This record gives sequence, C-alpha cells and structure tokens, in this order.
Amino acid sequence: MALKVDCFMYGCVGITRIRVSELSFKKDLRKLSNWECNCGVLGERVIIHVEDGKPLKAVTSSKPDHGGNSLKEYSAFHNDLNNLPKPLSASDLSSSRNDGSKLRVAYQGVPGSYSEDAALIAYPDCETFPCDGFEAAFKAVELMLVDRAVIPIENTVGGSLHRNYDLLLRHRLHIVGEVQLGVNHCLMALPGVRKEDLKRVLSHPQALDQCESTLSKLGLVRINTDDTAGAAQMVASQHARDTGAVASVRAAAIYGLDILEERIQDDDDNITRYIMLAREPNIPRTDRPHKTSIVFSLDEGSGVLFKALAVFALRDINLTKIESRPQRKRPLRIIDDSNKGGAKYFDYLFYIDFQASMAEPQAQSALGHLQEFASFLRVLGCYPMDTMPH
Repeated sequence: MALKVDCFMYGCVGITRIRVSELSFKKDLRKLSNWECNCGVLGERVIIHVEDGKPLKAVTSSKPDHGGNSLKEYSAFHNDLNNLPKPLSASDLSSSRNDGSKLRVAYQGVPGSYSEDAALIAYPDCETFPCDGFEAAFKAVELMLVDRAVIPIENTVGGSLHRNYDLLLRHRLHIVGEVQLGVNHCLMALPGVRKEDLKRVLSHPQALDQCESTLSKLGLVRINTDDTAGAAQMVASQHARDTGAVASVRAAAIYGLDILEERIQDDDDNITRYIMLAREPNIPRTDRPHKTSIVFSLDEGSGVLFKALAVFALRDINLTKIESRPQRKRPLRIIDDSNKGGAKYFDYLFYIDFQASMAEPQAQSALGHLQEFASFLRVLGCYPMDTMPH
C-alpha cells in the first residue's frame, strides 16, 4: 500500500497536515516554519517583556588564528579591560539593534571563548555579541537583536550539553548549521610568570577535568569559573601572579597573557560540536551532504522505539546521533497493567540526527512513517554537515 506522505518540514506534526503535492516548496516554507504543536509535550512559549536599557554594542572580531600564539589585532585589549564588552543578560536585552550589513552572532561567554571561535569559523566576517548565558543567546535571536546564535551541543570527552537540548524545545529557533571545533587548552599566566610560580589555576570545570593529568603534575589548586575566557579575564584584571588560567590561544592574546604550555588536555581528540540557530529555517538542498535534527515522543506499546528507529533503517538513512531526555512537563507515565495499581515509567523525548536532507523523498517518507506512532514530532533543522573539525 502506498504511504501517504505529509509535509512537516519545519514544525510539529500531528495537528495540521499539508500534502507535499499541494505545496510549492520554497513559497510555503515560511508557513511550515510557523507550525505550533498542541500535543501537551512542548511548554508554552515564554513572552519576554523587554525593558529599556543601553543599546547593544557589537564586538568586531577577526577569524581566529589556529597556527600561532600571537594575534596583533587583539594586542591592545588588555591595556584597559574595562573597554571589553560586557556580556548580555536576559534583563539587558533591548529593542535597539545595529542596522549594519554584517551578520550579528550571539554566543555564551566573554571575548576569547571557544564559542566565539566557532562563530568566527562559521561566519568569518560577522560581529560577535557575548551573552552571560545560553538562554540570553537564544532570546537575542528571538528578539531580532542578532541574526544567529552559536551554541555548543556536545563534546567528544564531556558528552552532550543537556541544558541546551532543553532550550531547543523551549525556544522556536531553527538549526541552520554546525561547526566541529578542535579544543586547544592552554595554560597561561601574566607576562614573566613561570609554571613554578603558579599555585592555582582558574577555568571552566569541564576544561579543568579535561586537563587533569597536566594540572595534577603541577600540583595546582583548581578553581571553577563560568567559562574559560572568563578565567583569563580574571587573571589579567586581578594581576594575580600566582594564578594561571586554562583557555584558548585567542583568550591569551586578548587579555595579554603569556602561554606557558599548549595542548595540555589529556585527550588530543577533544572536539566540541556547535550548532548555529536562526529565526528562519534553511531551504533544504541536495548539492552537498545534509543533516536533519528532530525530536519526538512515542505512544506506549511493545517495541515502539524499535519501530521508530526502523523507519530510517528501512530507507537506508544513517542515524548519526540519538539522545533521550525525560519530559519535563510529563516526566512519568502511569500504566495500569494489574489489579494492584499502576506502574510508573519515565516518559522520554528522543533527539535524533540523521544524514539526509528534507528535500529528499526518503527523508519525508521516513518522517511520515514515524508519525504513525509518535505522539509528538518536531523538525529542529536541516543543515549542511561539517565533515572536518577545525
């Protein structure tokens, strides 16, 4: 029997269904991006009341230099650290915007963070905007203060960033790209300071964990900070000659610190994957390898997860990632399978990345099949794959 394929390219499936044959793909893409889900899984979209505040100031950056330690264009920053842009918080977001021609990209952290490196690789001529948290970066895109947000989603050593998976559901943004960034953790300190002079080291807890062997040999006390570049900023601003930081090459250049040792991470193959978020989805193409990210939940039934994954295997679609997260709004499912009362089980959301473009019929067919036993389904984005780490 022929499968009736519905088109749910960029929205939730299960409420309104539009036949592929009835759509002009490019013309109706905007309609599809505005679909909402009433399945009871996705929480209501938060209405943000923007207070009047200071206009955002762009941080113009250049493409990161991965070949050496000195970046002349940042050499003046450390002379007056107060001139550095302050990270945006949710309460700072203003309706003011820069109408310049450059793409504006938000990231979590302060100048010199790995997220800013990823932004400059993805968009070399962009203006970067630091934010004090991941949610502030999401909101900056939603409020049209910036054009993109660059968000880390997983690391080969630390695993998935579950907080950002939750934010993908809370905010109606679309994944439009990805960047795989190789991590180069550097031990740095004020000019003239030697390794032997250090007593403590600052950095993000994940970075400190990834450099366990080197830091243990040096006998340094480890102190957690919000991000790696923030640690370099603290060492520079406090003129702490007995304190080092673990951060990137660019962070050392920006804050005027000397690199005492590069690549101090325990695992050389330390790569972080970042995703790019936008208000509007990409138009799927087939001229290069694409990846599609979806999230769904399943009705109760024997072997239902197996059936969900089989829809891709039956069409020779390669799954590159699967992640499960308990549903926040409905964490437990009660099943009355005996006379003694109901059994309680976690109710999950499943995040899947698969290697296919939504412009390909087999991808649409697979999601049409998945819809038959999914209680909720949303396409998070279809975007070109990044096949090589930078």
